[in-house]
Amino acid sequence: MYAEPGIIRKIIEETGGTWALVGLSSNRQRAAHGVAEVLRRHGKRVVPVHPKAEEVHGERGYARLADIPFPVDVVDVFVNSDLAGAVADEAVAIGARAVWFQLGVVDEAAYERTRAAGLDMVMDRCPAIELGSLRVRGAGEAGGAS
Repeated sequence: MYAEPGIIRKIIEETGGTWALVGLSSNRQRAAHGVAEVLRRHGKRVVPVHPKAEEVHGERGYARLADIPFPVDVVDVFVNSDLAGAVADEAVAIGARAVWFQLGVVDEAAYERTRAAGLDMVMDRCPAIELGSLRVRGAGEAGGAS
């Protein structure tokens, strides 16, 4: 398990509303596109980060995290595991509050570096799936949805 207890809920519900999706392009067939739609429906600002710097869902794209001219709360990573560590290091460098590696993206050394830098981190999970799970679990809890 690549998330400490409560970290998933904290990132989704408390960390902030600006998510940079590294690997998000205008290609609707890619998983990042669908996850971006789910995050947007849940009130998150989704910023595409892709070498092509394409606009997606009406949001300007950027080629690199360092090019984004405003604060980013969460960096969601849709790149191969061998490239993900460098993205996590960039997230630390830009002052992000959390890093999320998508399903299948695993780099244990990057996980340790990112946590050691003080960022929350989740690895090998999907926020779209977790949002659905949180809603289901939250509905049955005291103080859940009315």
